Amino acid sequence: MREIIPGWLWIANSRAANDISSVLSVGVKAVIDLAIEEPVIVYPRDIIYCRLPLVDGEGNSPKLINMAIDLAATCLTDRIRLLIRCSAGMSRSPLIAAAAIARARQIPLGEALTEVAQGAPHDISPGLWVEVEQALQLRTSLR
Repeated sequence: MREIIPGWLWIANSRAANDISSVLSVGVKAVIDLAIEEPVIVYPRDIIYCRLPLVDGEGNSPKLINMAIDLAATCLTDRIRLLIRCSAGMSRSPLIAAAAIARARQIPLGEALTEVAQGAPHDISPGLWVEVEQALQLRTSLR
């Protein structure tokens, strides 16, 4: 589990997210699960758990991508301690975390991703990057 915004946002791979006691020990109150290929994690019932399964590449629904970004951005702006999980914690979770930061702070996606990926291994899927950028642009144009 890697802390992105101290005390408020973490990303994790499946193994770390399945360590429920570690997740709870940092005060996480909401989990966004992006790992389509992983089983559901059963957290205590007072934890918000939302499964929004994304493919680590092309072929995702723009609505599902926007739902993940919106939920994460809402957690950030409402100060709800959030964990975003995918299989390896290197593509989907850092990209959706960056998109949520970009939306919440109204900054470019690339700038937010630089912040999220700083000093940590990452391997962002180019196809997913394009889909997330398009989702952010579409949402901005609809406002």
